[in-house]
Amino acid sequence: MEGDADVARVAALMAEPARAKVLIALADGRSLPASLLASEAGVSPQTVSAHLRKLLDGGLVTVEQSGRHRYYGLTGPEVAAAVEALARLAKPQPITSLRQSTRAAALREARTCYDHLAGRLGVALLEGLVRRDALIRTDGGQGTERRAEDPLAQQLPDGPYALGPNATEVLAELGVDLTEQPTRRPLLRFCVDWSEQRHHLSGQLGAAVANAFLARDWLQRRPKQRAVHLTTIGRDQLAQLL
Repeated sequence: MEGDADVARVAALMAEPARAKVLIALADGRSLPASLLASEAGVSPQTVSAHLRKLLDGGLVTVEQSGRHRYYGLTGPEVAAAVEALARLAKPQPITSLRQSTRAAALREARTCYDHLAGRLGVALLEGLVRRDALIRTDGGQGTERRAEDPLAQQLPDGPYALGPNATEVLAELGVDLTEQPTRRPLLRFCVDWSEQRHHLSGQLGAAVANAFLARDWLQRRPKQRAVHLTTIGRDQLAQLL
């Protein structure tokens, strides 16, 4: 028999500022070495190692050995969803430099949430797919508007969308072959975007679209952050296709 979820333990792990920065740095789904995580958290390598041990013990991160280096990543998209939810609830930190301002704006414009696109770009992507009948809204709602009952800034248990009549054609134009997608993970999942408070695409299809955009150089990752950059060719292609 199991008791209630130990929310306090997980909350305590996330409450320490350096550990919170580590989780935010990993929220785009990539695995990173401890040296880079120390830089992101603003602490020494010894200190970040102690924090990583606690996160490992708490089940929030995993580690993989590659040669002489150990790479850390989140245990799954549910951890990234928790980070996104907390970002929605938290007050923004005071911006004291142009660099901070630029970085915050970039996150809201386009970022990865574990392995799919979020921010204004993620919402615009879903709107475009609905506009072209690659996806259809099943609840009578309009575009990507959040339903009144949708929880804020987290993945939805039941997204109000389904594959539409043009799904195969439109997704192929974006570089995604629906027939090649594995079936172990749900194809269609959706989140309420924390900065836009509208739906964006997640799940297996969301990850496949993000990977296709990166492979085609429509998107580029920004160094040391989970914001992504929509390239000129990517902007032109998406404007034409969606």
